[in-house]
Amino acid sequence: MTKVAVGILRMNGKILACQRKKGSRYALKWEFPGGKAEPGESIAQCLERELFEELSIRIVRIDDMEIQKSQYHDGGMFEVAYCTITDFKGELRNNVFEQVRWVTPAELAELDSLEGNKDIVRKLAGQNADPKTSHG
Repeated sequence: MTKVAVGILRMNGKILACQRKKGSRYALKWEFPGGKAEPGESIAQCLERELFEELSIRIVRIDDMEIQKSQYHDGGMFEVAYCTITDFKGELRNNVFEQVRWVTPAELAELDSLEGNKDIVRKLAGQNADPKTSHG
């Protein structure tokens, strides 16, 4: 089973959404930053690596983690760790996406998200975003 670490970054009542580049697989679909764990890598190590590669930020703390096991239409089995992060450091830069946007939970629900993220998007859209977060 493939392990995947996904960062749900929250700040000032908003959630970071990332759009895949034109020409990529699932082009222009919205997702969260993260990716597949490399052999021997923990979820936290994977997420730290991915967020630095994709957004040039470092995690200060993972606030919460929700594990979901999913089978995708191509037959692949995935164990996805959705990690809520409200405290990170560094200046957020878009290194790999078409665009990144801070959106409200309601706006998140309106984006054309990856199929594998539909459940977490629905869950996040049903919650109030946290009012106070920090980054440095």
